Amino acid sequence: MPPRYVLTSILCSFGGFLFGIDTGIIGPVTVMSSFSAQFGPLSSTVHGLVVSAILIPAALSSFFAGKVADFLGRPKGISIGVLIFALGAAIEAGAVSLGMFIAGRCIEGIGEGLYLGTLVVYICEISPPSKRGPLTSGPQLLITLGLVVGFFTCYGTANINSSLSWRLPFILLSGLAFTFSAAALLWLIPSPRWLSVHGRAAEAAATWDFLGVSHADREKLEIAEEEEEQRVSVELEDPPVRPAGSPSDKDKEAQVTTRPVESHHKSAFWALFARDVRARSIFAIFLMGMQQLSGIDGVLYYAPLLFQQAGLTSSEASFLASGVSALAIFGVTIPALIWSDSWGRRRSTILGGFGITIVMFLIGGLYAGNVVHADTGAGRWIVIVSIYLFAVIFSLTWGVAIKVYAAEIQPQHTRAAATSVAHGSNWACNFLVALVTPILLSRSSFGAYFLFGGCNLITAVVCFFAMPETKGRSLEEIEEVFKKKNFGPSGLAKGIRNAFGGRN
Repeated sequence: MPPRYVLTSILCSFGGFLFGIDTGIIGPVTVMSSFSAQFGPLSSTVHGLVVSAILIPAALSSFFAGKVADFLGRPKGISIGVLIFALGAAIEAGAVSLGMFIAGRCIEGIGEGLYLGTLVVYICEISPPSKRGPLTSGPQLLITLGLVVGFFTCYGTANINSSLSWRLPFILLSGLAFTFSAAALLWLIPSPRWLSVHGRAAEAAATWDFLGVSHADREKLEIAEEEEEQRVSVELEDPPVRPAGSPSDKDKEAQVTTRPVESHHKSAFWALFARDVRARSIFAIFLMGMQQLSGIDGVLYYAPLLFQQAGLTSSEASFLASGVSALAIFGVTIPALIWSDSWGRRRSTILGGFGITIVMFLIGGLYAGNVVHADTGAGRWIVIVSIYLFAVIFSLTWGVAIKVYAAEIQPQHTRAAATSVAHGSNWACNFLVALVTPILLSRSSFGAYFLFGGCNLITAVVCFFAMPETKGRSLEEIEEVFKKKNFGPSGLAKGIRNAFGGRN
């Protein structure tokens, strides 16, 4: 039987499955004839607004997700977020007006933002370093499985001659979310690292035993965490110059040992921009935002439209092609999960970035050259294959590496807050992509592809010069790498000079 930390990580990853289902169903649902009959035909702008309505609430709530998870604990934070998500999906399923449907998506987004980023943080904190890469990739694998289920659910319900054709996917999603909310509350145990930070050392030790983490891994992590907590507490509480009448050094040491938790809870958000972690926080925000500006959710949300534009004119054919793309994504995510640590985050991000850049520019060039025709020629088939290729490359590389990297480069005292803010960046960019993609497609066949390709190229270049490798390192060893590396704008400039033969 696998260790309990593996089983717990698998259960936690089910939250990604819910997100994947929602992503998979919203695009097909909004182009169903029964949906149009219920709410009227949607312009490209309204279509983008309906799809993206979930994302701004998710971005806003994600900024508070770290505080909720720090205060209540990771399992309760996840459970509350999923419960709100389930309520939103239920409102969508019962919507009688477009406004009610959009309101349901906004409520769903609030829950999504609260729980999704916490999944990776929780798994990261209960896993030994040697297993952290594959386990923290679990939510991404379940997201891709959810995409498959979502697309093929819509493919199966599309021919129902009533509003049940678009309501049924949301009914299923809501039921699954209510179930997972209860399961998270009942069966996910508090993170031992969270317990340690809250001064509950005996409970933390018992939790490590329950999870099956070896004493060697545990002692290494606990010693490093104690050193970090003392360092953070000293930084937060010691003024640069001690005024007259201030506590003695001995009194100060007592304050450090008795009040570290209170101090860094009050300063968790602002600590993201302290000198020693500021560059890491900004880099995580950048990476998570650019992951969405790659155009991946433009492909996932609007796959039926993309395939129709390429020549698959019937709804049934475009829905089936969308489902096949989800299967391909799921299939390649499995080896990405298994070998994520051996491939490395840096290599995956850079090579994947250049790969998806080439594919996006290829599709844009074909449309700009007017060689894609609905009925004849090889152009449309190249576009269709390229859409699949883009999804496959992204899922093998950026889909796994970036989310794990953004969480694991953060020190313990800012990890939850930094990850939630980075996910806020992800949601905000996701909103832009979801909103503008149908508008761009209606006005230009190639503009969206060149825009996303340019964003991918910028990200790959920045990572080539400024991204240190983290594979196989403990969270504390990662912190040492960032301390030693001249990271940030000056580090980027230095990397460029070195790459082109300049002198330091």
